[in-house]
Amino acid sequence: MEKIKIKQIKSSIKRLQTQKRTLESLGLRGIGKEVSHVATPGILGMIEKVKHLVSVTKL
Repeated sequence: MEKIKIKQIKSSIKRLQTQKRTLESLGLRGIGKEVSHVATPGILGMIEKVKHLVSVTKL
């Protein structure tokens, strides 16, 4: 599987509680924070739910 880097680019303030929990489960806790994950279907599904708040790049 390939690895991806996820960076939070927008705030979670005034977002739905489910979107806040999705960001937290991805390991993102603020604007500018980055995490690396393996591109599994579960991770890609979470990214799809908050794609307007994050940017994704391949490693």
